[in-house]
Amino acid sequence: MLFGPIRLMLWPIRLALRVLSLILALAVVYFGITLVQVWLTSRHYQARPATSIVVMGAAQYDGVPSPDLRARLDEARLLYRQGYAHLIVVTGSKEKGDQFTESETGARYLREQGVPAGDIRQAGGTDSYQNLADAAPIVKSQGGRIVLVVTDPFHEDRSMAIATNQGLVAFPTPTRTSPITGWSTVPYFLKEAAGVGLGRMIGYRYLGRLHADLG
Repeated sequence: MLFGPIRLMLWPIRLALRVLSLILALAVVYFGITLVQVWLTSRHYQARPATSIVVMGAAQYDGVPSPDLRARLDEARLLYRQGYAHLIVVTGSKEKGDQFTESETGARYLREQGVPAGDIRQAGGTDSYQNLADAAPIVKSQGGRIVLVVTDPFHEDRSMAIATNQGLVAFPTPTRTSPITGWSTVPYFLKEAAGVGLGRMIGYRYLGRLHADLG
């Protein structure tokens, strides 16, 4: 006789568990789809005539580009030499205690590799959103909005989305000499899928702020 009342009392809990299970299932599907999109974008290379080449920031060590940043800079220099654009915008600020910014380091490296100083511009930013928010006005000042975005393959999808958010027409040109290869890219792809998925929901500006708060 007690089973009826007990079932009635447990019904809200069972309903809540079913709703939670559905939400988790949808979250897993959403993450999976986003991960596939991030991976597909990483495989696209669409070099074409553009207003500027934008190099996403990466670590530097006392004015020397990290292997990751150097790979991005080398890709940008190749695109520049091939005539796809006549301006390279390097991005990135510096960490506490650093003497040089990522953009300063990138600009100096490109000059050493033969790119004229007049064809290089520097933008700041401590994260991907700020990198492109600072770079966008420089690009637009050249009378166009088409950019080739140079970064690591796993980072390309988020960078492209942010560039579009900034009013740019972006095409992916991921570096083909990244030191991050093979199975070592897996955590980066997972992190980027989470970032892209969350960025689409809350906005990439707020994603950057959230990352800074948690960092």
